[in-house]
Amino acid sequence: MKDISVIREDNSVRLHGRVGRLLAVYTLLSSFACSLGHKRYGTRMSSAASVPSINPSSSLKRNSGDIGWDYGVLVDPNNLNVIKCKFCDLVVRAGIYRLKQHVGGISGEVRPCLKASPEAIDKCKKAVDDSKQAKKARQEEKEDVRDVVILDDGPDVEDTTINGEGLDDVGDSTQRKLGPMDKFTLPMDSSSLSNTKLVRQQRITEALWKERMHALKRYIARWVYVHGIPFHAINNEEFDQLLEAAGRFGPGGQKPNQHELREKLLYEEVEDTKKLLKLQEQEWAKNGCSIMTDAWTDQKRRSIMNICIEKIGAEKVVQVVTDNASNNMAAKALLSVKRPNIFWSSCATHTLNLMLEGIGKLKRFKTIIDQAKALTIFIYAHHKTLALMRKFTKKRDIIRPGVTRFASSFLTLQSLYEKKNELRAMSQSEEWETISHVKKTPKGVQATATLVKPNFWAGVVLCMRVFEPLVKVLRMVDGDVKPSMASLYGDILKAKKDIMVGLGNIDKAGTLNLYNNIIEIIDEKMKGRLDSPLHLVAYFLNPYYSYNDSSIFGEEEVMDGFFTAVETFYHGDYDKQNQVLNEDLHKFKYQTSHFAKPTAMAGCKDYNFFPAKWWGNYGTQVPTLQKMAIRILSLTSSSLDCERNWSCFDGVHTKKRNRLTCERVEQLVYVRFNNLHSKKKAKAKKNNKVDPLVAANATCAQGWMVDGGDDDNSDVDAVTGLTWQQIVDTCGPEEVTKLHRSARLAHPRQIEEDVQSEPEELPNEEEEIEFESDQEEVVTTGYEQDHDTANDD
Repeated sequence: MKDISVIREDNSVRLHGRVGRLLAVYTLLSSFACSLGHKRYGTRMSSAASVPSINPSSSLKRNSGDIGWDYGVLVDPNNLNVIKCKFCDLVVRAGIYRLKQHVGGISGEVRPCLKASPEAIDKCKKAVDDSKQAKKARQEEKEDVRDVVILDDGPDVEDTTINGEGLDDVGDSTQRKLGPMDKFTLPMDSSSLSNTKLVRQQRITEALWKERMHALKRYIARWVYVHGIPFHAINNEEFDQLLEAAGRFGPGGQKPNQHELREKLLYEEVEDTKKLLKLQEQEWAKNGCSIMTDAWTDQKRRSIMNICIEKIGAEKVVQVVTDNASNNMAAKALLSVKRPNIFWSSCATHTLNLMLEGIGKLKRFKTIIDQAKALTIFIYAHHKTLALMRKFTKKRDIIRPGVTRFASSFLTLQSLYEKKNELRAMSQSEEWETISHVKKTPKGVQATATLVKPNFWAGVVLCMRVFEPLVKVLRMVDGDVKPSMASLYGDILKAKKDIMVGLGNIDKAGTLNLYNNIIEIIDEKMKGRLDSPLHLVAYFLNPYYSYNDSSIFGEEEVMDGFFTAVETFYHGDYDKQNQVLNEDLHKFKYQTSHFAKPTAMAGCKDYNFFPAKWWGNYGTQVPTLQKMAIRILSLTSSSLDCERNWSCFDGVHTKKRNRLTCERVEQLVYVRFNNLHSKKKAKAKKNNKVDPLVAANATCAQGWMVDGGDDDNSDVDAVTGLTWQQIVDTCGPEEVTKLHRSARLAHPRQIEEDVQSEPEELPNEEEEIEFESDQEEVVTTGYEQDHDTANDD
């Protein structure tokens, strides 16, 4: 059995053994009782705006950063499209985009505002222009997706005949011949032809086009409903390209049979994926690569790492990244004996989550998190409370799933704080008071008390200010935008300082004690994991840190890490060790040769620069140190993508699809994961607001929706339903290790199948209007206003 390997842009390779063992994906229980909350109860807002702690005008302004809301207010909080201009009191009924046209003096659809200030006119004009450019970019992107579709012209007309059974409602399905002009013409409806009229190309009116398009959508919808396809699966480029290819082919197209899908077509797709990753493979010889794995042996008890290292080439592998499981840590010593020139590092994502979870268990923070969980569980447990919450928050969920449990906790606390005013208004509304569960159950009474209690919201602010610095590091590690090894150690040191600032006055005995407890947890989890010689040498060689703080060159711990890293990287080659330590180091340390150039100094002052590229430009006079710096600063620091690869595997190997051969499973996972990963990279480059901590499903947010959702249920295996002792007695203790990972994600409960926010204004059918959506990016600042309150008990 081969191992699965997938390649990423920072030259790391993800590995998974144990493909052939007993594994099954868990059914996502996306439908639950509280989904009935989509129904709205009540037809008007109550007098909740009279709550003293809530600004009455807040209900007249959309919770959005759109510039248009600086110049308009809602006339009716229940109708987001009716807005009144603050300058001339004109009421527009087509949403915030139309108001920006009005204030900006853009004529054609609304009369311009004569009282608007020049600054407001310029800002609104710019906003409208930006919207048009964004719309144009979206259209071009859709065209690019369709242009990827290429169908050959095929043989001559005489040899090409299609005899298919098409869809009569959508278009003509009679037997016809294909010619070279077919791709430039549309099929003619036979019912529109008459013997008494000249035969000409049919004019497709708008009504006819809509009718045919609706019929096409009906067939697609029926396929989705009958075969249980998730609704969000329709939103992908491959499906768009499929429709485009089918449309260009015309009537009579035939689907591939099962044998073609298993063999020929799958093989062709694998080859195309290999070509897609060819550029990354070529980088291995130049910049090296990382092996990311969560397993040490396969079913035949062969070393997965040794197999992969030999396949790739030991001279190309710089490090092996694993999680902190005891078996992986024990394998570290074995690897260092056989591969003394390869570094071993712990997964930074796993370690950072251990830090955050440890801090979250401190009484000061655990109390707030438990209260917040009790609140969200109560709201999501009853369809009436869920419907009312979505009414006040404009259909936005308060739970924000993350890629890990603590990421879900942080994002959900942040979401609660963003919707603070809406939730407090809900708790004082008439609709809330009339719900029987609110008044008659202890959990309902506690939920109401939590929403109106100032200490709770102050505690949420404190959690945000303490957790945020480490969450920023976690976001950098998982962001996959640039190699994270170069910034990891320095960012953790900065996070410690930011936590001190977030706590405020640490001169108080209680605050100082809390700060010391936090730092103790960070140092304990970091020791032996994120302070290895590899992390220290990356910190040392990153000029953003070392050139901006020359004291780094005199720190004993950092220098010891540098010496150890040089001895490991050039293991046994004492000439190169001597070259680096006694010659090249001095040039870098004292900024001589190319390092002294003004552009070199200016280029490393920006945090977002790429250190490996910087060394490629200015390290040419120290080639031995340059090679080491480029390889180390190009490394990743996380093995989280192994988890993502398991999720991809779970989507391929399911309870209903468990007879696939190991080779076919490997091919399917290889194609699926690498294509999804390449899309993720492209999306991250186009939109830097994409948060890597936000998950597409609620697997890690179960503790915020149901009681006991965070329990591991470690006594029973979710796949087999057997106790672990029964598995040990039957299959041996090794099987427990194999199945343990699968048991962690049993029976997750989903919030929504599509977690995207509702649009602020809906475009009409005649015109595509740019609309804004609810705030999707994660706020990283803005808690300063409640700083004093957050530190008061």
